[in-house]
Amino acid sequence: MDVSLTPNLEQFIQAQVESGRFSSALEVIEAGLRLLDERDRLYQGRFEELRQAVLIGVEQLDRGEQFEGRAAIAQLRERNQTRKAVQS
Repeated sequence: MDVSLTPNLEQFIQAQVESGRFSSALEVIEAGLRLLDERDRLYQGRFEELRQAVLIGVEQLDRGEQFEGRAAIAQLRERNQTRKAVQS
């Protein structure tokens, strides 16, 4: 595969190699692709969690179970804070 990079990307890759963190431009590119893959997997997992939560919510509404808006938002914020704490 033949890839053309912008001058800025070439400089960034060269700086990473010169820093000693990577031994070649290929290693820099592979590391970047691994991070992209990891981000995509994380995004997909979060998307699936959200999709499941929506389905649960729709089922609850179908059964006549409803949440007061402020309580639901508070619960979501609490879950988000817990998730952030676990990831830190």
